[in-house]
Amino acid sequence: MKQSHIRNFCIIAHIDHGKSTLADRLIQVTGAVAARDMTEQHLDTMDLERERGITIKAQAIRLAYTAKDGQAYELNLIDTPGHVDFSYEVSRSLQACEGALLLVDATQGIQAQTLANIYLALEHNLTIIPIVNKVDMIAANPEGTAQEIIQAFGFKREEILTASGKTGAGVPEILEEIIARVGPPTGDAGAPLRALIFDSKYDPYKGVMAYVRVQDGAVRESDKVRLMGTGVDADVLEVGYFTPELRKAESLGVGQVGYVATGLKNVRDCRVGDTVTLSARQASAALAGYKPLKPMVFTGLYPVDGESYPALREALEKLQLNDAALQFEPESSAALGFGFRAGFLGLLHMDVVQERLEREFGMNLIATAPSVSYIVELTDGKEVTVDNPSKMPDPQKIGETREPWVNITVITPAKFIGPIMELVTGRRGVYVKMEYLQSTTRPEDGKTPGQNARVLLEYNIPLAEILVDFHDQLKSRTQGYASMDYALAGHQAGDLVKLDVLVNHEPVDALSLVLHRSNAQRQGRELASRLKALIPRQMFEVPIQAAIGGKIIARETIPAMRKDVLAKCYGGDITRKRKLLEKQAEGKKRMKRIGSVEVPQEAFMAVLRLDRD
Repeated sequence: MKQSHIRNFCIIAHIDHGKSTLADRLIQVTGAVAARDMTEQHLDTMDLERERGITIKAQAIRLAYTAKDGQAYELNLIDTPGHVDFSYEVSRSLQACEGALLLVDATQGIQAQTLANIYLALEHNLTIIPIVNKVDMIAANPEGTAQEIIQAFGFKREEILTASGKTGAGVPEILEEIIARVGPPTGDAGAPLRALIFDSKYDPYKGVMAYVRVQDGAVRESDKVRLMGTGVDADVLEVGYFTPELRKAESLGVGQVGYVATGLKNVRDCRVGDTVTLSARQASAALAGYKPLKPMVFTGLYPVDGESYPALREALEKLQLNDAALQFEPESSAALGFGFRAGFLGLLHMDVVQERLEREFGMNLIATAPSVSYIVELTDGKEVTVDNPSKMPDPQKIGETREPWVNITVITPAKFIGPIMELVTGRRGVYVKMEYLQSTTRPEDGKTPGQNARVLLEYNIPLAEILVDFHDQLKSRTQGYASMDYALAGHQAGDLVKLDVLVNHEPVDALSLVLHRSNAQRQGRELASRLKALIPRQMFEVPIQAAIGGKIIARETIPAMRKDVLAKCYGGDITRKRKLLEKQAEGKKRMKRIGSVEVPQEAFMAVLRLDRD
C-alpha cells in the first residue's frame, strides 16, 4: 500500500459515549470482519470488558476501504478506553495516530473525560474530527451538543459530523472525512527501521509479541532486530497486522500498524515505548517513547497460600508487559507473609488488575486497603517517600508530611451545585472556579441560569479523600448526571497521622492507615467497631484498639466464647462445679498468653467501607 493511502486514527470520548459501537459500524461498512463472525463491541475481546461494558485495553484493527473516488485506502483504527484510570492507554494510542474521532453523546453533551481527551489529542498535534453520536435516541439534542462543542473547542459548525453508532447513520461520511482531513503518515521508507512499541503481550510459542507503529524503514520476517532501550537483539519470527485477530504479512512499512513476534522469553526485555530497529542497520536515535507513569494508588497483594509467591511474581511480570502503568515491588507483612506492593493509576485499574490475576492466572489473593504515596520530611532534613502506611516513621522523627492533591473537574446540571460543594468541602476540598457550559444560560448575559444548565466545577482536593467512595457519592447526590475527571496537582503539607490497629495488643501492619488528624478519632472508633463484628470470637477476650503513636484513641472488646463445661454435671456437690469452672478459667489465661487471633480477609477490606457520611 502506498504511504499516501494510509490513514491512522483512533476514537476518543468520555466513557459510554459509544466508541466501541461506532467501531463496530466502521468494521461492518468496510467489511473487515465477516458478518457471521461479527459480535457486539467486537474489539472488546476480554471477558472482563464484556461483563463490565467498558473498554480496558486499546485495540487495533486494519480496515480496507475504497473511497468514492475509486482509490483504495488502508485505515488503521485504534479503539481506546474512556475511563480516567485508563487514560494512559489513550495517550499511547494517540502517539501511533495522525487523527482522532472525538465522540460526544447527543443526549449528555460534553463530559469531563471529553475535555481531558481532546487536550491529550491537541498535545500530540492530531487532526480532530468532532462527531455528535447517538442522534437516533429520543432524548438526543444534536444541535445543542454541536453548539457546546463550538463554544468549548472553537470548531466550525460545518466541521462537526452527526452519526449513530447503533443504526450506522453517518458512518460512510465519517470514512470519507477521515480520508479528506487526516493526513497520511510521515516517515522515510529508505531510512533505517524505527518502530515504536505501543503495546505488547506474551505468547507461549512466539515469545513477546510487540505491537508497533512503523515510523521509518520496514521490518520483515527473519530480520534481526534490536530493542534500542534495553539493547537486546532478537530474531523476527513473524510480522503481521490486526483484523483484530493476528494476520501474518510479508512486511510492515512506513506508517503501518501491526505486530512483531520477537521470540523473547524474558518479558523485561521488551518494554512499551521502546524503539525497534535493525541490528545490521541501526537508527541513530530512538523515538521519543512515552512519559513514565507515576502510580497514584498503592495496595498490598498477598497470595492466600504462601507457596504461590513465585507464581504471583510471574503473573505480575506478564501482566506488566501488557499493562505499562502497573508497578510492583516485593514486601513482607507480619500478618500476611510475603507479597508485593503494587502501584496503580486508580481504583478501577486496581480492581481490574486484581480480577485479571485471579481469572487469567488462577491466583487466590488477599489485597490490603489502598493508600497513596506521601513525602515525609524528617527532623534531620532527609526526605523519604512512603507508599505503605506501616512504613511511616515514628511521629517524633517527622518534621512535615506532604500528601498528593488532585485537580478535579466536575460537569453537572446547575441544580446539583449545592450537594457537590457539600461533598467536596466535607473532604477538605478547595474551590477553584465555576463555568456555565451553555452560552444561552450564562448569568453574565443578564439571564438567570436554568436548573438544567450544565456547569463545570473545578476543585483541588487530597487524592486520599477521593480514593474509595467519592465517585459513588458524586453519582448518588447528582442522580447519576455528574461526570468527573482528575489530574495530579502536586503535594501539599497537612496535619497527617498514622493510625495503628492493635488486635490482642499486637499491631496488624496491614490495617494501618494514614489520615488527617481531624478524622482520626471518628475513623478509629468506626474501624474498631467494624473489626469487632468481623473477627470471630475466641476462647479468650480479645481487645481491638486504634492508636496514634502510643496513645489509644478507640477500643472495642470481643467477649470470650464461653464453653458450657457444666453440661454433663447433673446435680452433686457444688464444689465439683466450681472445680470445673476454675479449671476452665486457668485454661483461658494460658490461651490468652500464647494464643494468636486469625484476622479474616473481610477485616482488611473493612478499611474500604468506613462510613464517610
